[in-house]
Amino acid sequence: MTSSSGRRRAAVVGTGAIVVGGHLPALRAHADRVELVAAVDVDPGRLDAFRAEAGEGVAGFSSTEAMLDAVRPDLVLIGTPPSLHREQAVAALTAGAWVLCEKPLCLSLAEYDEIAAAEAASGAYASVIFQHRYGSGAVRARELIRGGELGAPLVAHCQTTWHRDAGYYSVPWRGRWATEGGGPTMGHGIHQYDLLLHLLGEWEEVQAMAARLVHDTESEDVSTALVRFRNGALATVVNSVLSPDEVSRVRVDCADATVELTHLYGHVNDDWVYTPAPHVAEERVAAWRGAGEVALGALGALGALGALGALGARGARGVPGGQGPRGVLDVPSSHTAQLGFVLDAWDAGVRPPGSGREARNTLEFAAALYKAAFTGRAVRAGEIGPGDPFHEAMHGGFGTTWSGVGRA
Repeated sequence: MTSSSGRRRAAVVGTGAIVVGGHLPALRAHADRVELVAAVDVDPGRLDAFRAEAGEGVAGFSSTEAMLDAVRPDLVLIGTPPSLHREQAVAALTAGAWVLCEKPLCLSLAEYDEIAAAEAASGAYASVIFQHRYGSGAVRARELIRGGELGAPLVAHCQTTWHRDAGYYSVPWRGRWATEGGGPTMGHGIHQYDLLLHLLGEWEEVQAMAARLVHDTESEDVSTALVRFRNGALATVVNSVLSPDEVSRVRVDCADATVELTHLYGHVNDDWVYTPAPHVAEERVAAWRGAGEVALGALGALGALGALGALGARGARGVPGGQGPRGVLDVPSSHTAQLGFVLDAWDAGVRPPGSGREARNTLEFAAALYKAAFTGRAVRAGEIGPGDPFHEAMHGGFGTTWSGVGRA
């Protein structure tokens, strides 16, 4: 139930680094709209430390069920290992709470179907954290690409080349199909290719390869894919945890310009670069390069976030520009930005972004990449349904037999 102050009542499930570093700052930034009332963790020491950090009034629980029964929160933020996401999301939805869950939302399309069924039964919604969609630079790039301002999208590249050592995989749930759902395709690169899908729209066909080249894991430590989009664009996708020079990159070459984002774990406006084709007039170029020079109305829900005072570790800068009431809005990609969109959707009585079809499309892309890699054939959008082994698990039943190189 909503508190007497009119704010939504939120609970966090899991109190580890991602909740402390991502969700807690987001809740604080939106403290006028939501209040944290409960936290859940199976580790008493970690729970006590989180409650001391979070402030007074946060009740502690050792189980999600006990918290839901006692607190009946409006919103549940989930930051636990991936294998727990489905069960905890379904429990929260069944209790009538909205859910904002760390990626991946669940481990398979079959698990997603259970979450969708719980949504339908309860009327609540489950969104997945894909915070790179919600910075002002991403909002502007999508507006330009989808609106045709840069010409037809032709070629794209999506790169997540990170580095993780053996110590990283010493955490028991990492690198295992049953607990992480996959390797960097599910746990790392999913942020970047979700943004690629967000920019370019529906994909039609995937061809892929995956390998386990270095780490002593069940899943892959590198994957690559070739993708054909419905609009005709062709793209490459690389997901790696073997790369000493770490970078996250999304590049889209359109008929009139290239737009490229280069960052690591988060972006601001200056990380987006627009390069015109030789035939493009300078006045069009000036508009593209002002990536943050967007009227608040053009940012849709973002305008209601209180962005000029509350968003992100680096904040938002309101600077005069352009014509009339226009200004420069620089909102970093962050949990804070995405939480604002979720709260806006709640206030408007509509499905929040990052839920429903949007959440499933990205998960389906992951399943298609694995199926293409393990079977050695192209996979088309929509072909993985109930009865397909890759609907039940990302490894398609090959988890214990895959040699780590080539087809399963």
